[in-house]
Order: sequence, then structure tokens, then C-alpha cells
Amino acid sequence: MAYVTVIGTGTMATGIAAGFLGADVPVVVLGRTQEKAQQCLEDAIALCSSDKRSAAGSSRAGEIDTWSDWTDCRWIVETIIEDLPTKQALFHSLDQRVPQEIPIGSNSSAYPISKIAQGLKTAHRMMGAHYFMPAELVPLVEIVLGEKTDPRIADAVYAFYQSIDKKPVLVRQDIPGFLANRIQHALMREALYLIDRGVATPEDVDDAVRYSFGFRYAAVGPITQKELSGWDVNCNAAKEIYPALCNDTAMPESILNMVKSGKTGTKSLAGFWSWTPEKVKALKEIYSKRLQAAFAVLKIEK
Repeated sequence: MAYVTVIGTGTMATGIAAGFLGADVPVVVLGRTQEKAQQCLEDAIALCSSDKRSAAGSSRAGEIDTWSDWTDCRWIVETIIEDLPTKQALFHSLDQRVPQEIPIGSNSSAYPISKIAQGLKTAHRMMGAHYFMPAELVPLVEIVLGEKTDPRIADAVYAFYQSIDKKPVLVRQDIPGFLANRIQHALMREALYLIDRGVATPEDVDDAVRYSFGFRYAAVGPITQKELSGWDVNCNAAKEIYPALCNDTAMPESILNMVKSGKTGTKSLAGFWSWTPEKVKALKEIYSKRLQAAFAVLKIEK
């Protein structure tokens, strides 16, 4: 039975593996040690509901450096540490070890696949495969074409993701941030600008997004929404709004100072707000439930 190889053992690897298992696709999880890979696989299985674990029995775990059984492997997703030399070294190894007919993707959100695969003989079968946390729930996967990526291979990977109920998008230029993160960071830049200048509180920013355009975007995307409301209306509003928008090229000093002081969010139990382990657990539970409800909305037929 054809399987997918997930390289890495962190949170993203666990979620990515769980997504394949939930779609009845067996996985091979490869880590720095057999123990880490096995634990990642077990965690991925645990994320799947009990009625979606049939592929678990055909799944395996192994070590990255020693694995050599690529028989029936249809797709490889790398999701190791975000360090360019480390990723380049891994891809250099895969370039030589993996049969050329098997496409290879990188979940990197920071480094373009053109840099990761630079100078490799089989760069034509390598592409970005960017997921979003939690990977087992968020449907989107960005398929990013590098300078050498064969579009036909990317199309085949795109079709594979469609077949397992994910929502792929093709990003045809290997630019920083790809597609979704560029849009997300544009929004975040303006949100932090408004908070930094006392225009709104973090709570009000969250509510403004969730209960207005964010609420609508689960039904239709921003372009379709403007097709409904009218581009003439959007153009008239833009005349007033665009000149006043934030155009900073760096994060606000207040946010940089917050990070320097160790306030990074729930993982440090401090950010804009103070957290406790109990509050973090409750937030993650409600976040998961809301994402599942939103996913049900996305699946409504056009």
C-alpha cells in the first residue's frame, strides 16, 4: 500500500502524520532516533478519532540517516528544525538516496525551496509543502514551486492532496512568505500598529476580526466577498484608508521588547495576557472545537 514519509518528530510532524492517517494513508515517520520517531507516530495515531486509525497498522517509524526502504513511497514531507544549513544537508542526502520518481516537499515557512534545493540534481521534484498549525485540522497546504520545480510534478502533488480532503493552493513564485503568510503578516502589521498607538486593545482587535470580515471569510474569501459588495465601493474606501495604513518594515518596538523580556505567549505563560497551564489547556480545547466547526462550514457544497 502506498504511503507518505514524514521527516521530523515535532508538533508539525505529528499533525501532518495525523492528517494522512485520518485520510487512510499510511505513514513512515523518520526521526533522529527510532525512539523519537516511534513516539511521534504514536502521538499522531492518538490525534485521530478511533474510527480513522485503519492506516495505523501499516505505518512505521525509523531513523532519518539509516532509512533505505522507499518502496511504495508516494510523497515525502520534511518538517525538521527551521535551520537552512540543516535542511540543505538533509535534502542533499535525499537527493542521492531517494528514487527520482518520488517528489519531496519542505514544510519550511521561512526558507524558499529554491535555496533548500540549490545545486541539487533532482531539484525538479522538490517543492514547498507548507502547512498551518494545527496541521491535522487546518485544511490548507501551500504547494510552492521553486525555480527548478517541474510544474507537472507539483500538479500531481496538488491532486493527491485534493484526493485526501485537504485544500491545496499552488504558489507559482518562490517568494518570501509564500501566499497565506504574506496576507496574514499584512493584517498583523496593521493590527499591532493600532494596538501600539492606543487605537484599540488586543481584545478589541481580536473581536473586530473574528466578528466581522474574519467571520465572513469562513464562507467566502476576500476576493469573492468584494465581488459581492462591489469593487467600486472598495476603491472609494481605499482612497481614504490606503494612505493611512501602516507601512513599517519591522515589528513595533513594544513587541520586540515584549519578546526580549521572555513574554512570547502561552508557551511562556505571558504575552499580552498572563496565562496559567489550566487557561492554556482550556484555550486549546475551545480553539480545536472552533476549528472543527469552521471546517464543517468550509465543506458545505457551493
